[in-house]
Amino acid sequence: MEKLLIEGGHSLSGSVQVSGAKNSAVALIPATILADSPVTIDQLPDISDVRTLCRLLREIGGKITFQENTLIVDPREMVDMPLPNGSVKKLRASYYLMGAMLGRFHKAVIGLPGGCNLGPRPIDQHIKGFEALGARVTNERGAIYLRAEELNGARIYLDVVSVGATINIMLAAVRAKGQTIIENAAKEPEIIDVATLLTSMGAKIKGAGTDVIRIEGVDTLHGCRHMIIPDRIEAGTFMIIGAAEGRELLIDNVIPQHVESLTAKLLEMGADIQVGEDQILVSKSRGHLKSADVKTLVYPGFPTDLQQPLTSLLTQAGGTSIITDTIYGARFKHIDELRRMGANVKVEGRSAILSGPAGLEGARVRATDLRAGASLVIAGLIASGITEIVGVEHIDRGYDHLMEKLRGIGAHIWREPLLDDEVRESLKEQE
Repeated sequence: MEKLLIEGGHSLSGSVQVSGAKNSAVALIPATILADSPVTIDQLPDISDVRTLCRLLREIGGKITFQENTLIVDPREMVDMPLPNGSVKKLRASYYLMGAMLGRFHKAVIGLPGGCNLGPRPIDQHIKGFEALGARVTNERGAIYLRAEELNGARIYLDVVSVGATINIMLAAVRAKGQTIIENAAKEPEIIDVATLLTSMGAKIKGAGTDVIRIEGVDTLHGCRHMIIPDRIEAGTFMIIGAAEGRELLIDNVIPQHVESLTAKLLEMGADIQVGEDQILVSKSRGHLKSADVKTLVYPGFPTDLQQPLTSLLTQAGGTSIITDTIYGARFKHIDELRRMGANVKVEGRSAILSGPAGLEGARVRATDLRAGASLVIAGLIASGITEIVGVEHIDRGYDHLMEKLRGIGAHIWREPLLDDEVRESLKEQE
């Protein structure tokens, strides 16, 4: 086990290359199960979630090659082997294996998802979709069992807008008989990315990126080559870092439309932002940062995945800021850690209320989930002194070589192994 150390207060400049989208990757890789010949995905991020999925595909018989950010999956010898435990428990997006295996084999056994502890992430809308397509779904001994004689297209209205359910139903429906219509579908860029891959494999999908998706089932899907979209959350994280400590920080390989809600909020706070075709230049405000009120919403609203990183920047804004998370009520575990560093912030219901600017000081803090980890890295870059972050494995789940990228723009950041007593203490805190 390791810890991440950051000496804060250094100005950051240069350019940083955004990797492929983690939230796309965790759906694109299971989608390859549906093909009858090899699928190649380019520009995949080198993160632990991707490596975990590769292990799972190998477990069910897939031949996997992953090098230099290119993944080749040969799914021809895959079998419908149950995946009730092991690696599947480490992965929050493991539920995409349900839709893909149901679509190909008409049955699946998948352990309930793990990953970041953000409170309940119900999969009732996923199950509703699978049942509408003709599957029987049961929960037995902590695993979801899916069985179907055959899958038939259906009209499915999602009671709540859900990225996971939208993608999972797409995966199950592309090889079902007849037409499937998903209403009140999520519109995130990652859904369009998955639909693009499936279409390249021979699926017939219309309306991805709108609230109504129409799918005409096909008998077989074939291999293809696909380039993953840039990670809008990683791009947004570096934009926030630029607004905090940047001196002309260039973020390269970004789709500006995907981060418009964050761009607008940072401009409102006083950051200097210039937007190009596939690059964004961000510098710290020459004056004082202004306070802001933020509410997370489904795309194209402000992303819940950037709520925690932005909270660290808001500690530096003058006056009172309020950040409300309407998506995940439990996504405030970073607040106690920011308080250890000197932030003046309290949580009321689904909102964090900040008074600033606060002089942050380095401290020993714990990353409890992926985006909380990003929040603490940003706080460490701002703070005076040295910040120690434990729980680095959460950060590694979703950020591709974050430490190396930060070093490349001038951050003083390094890793050290945890001492034996620190390991014991860390394990106790996780219990």
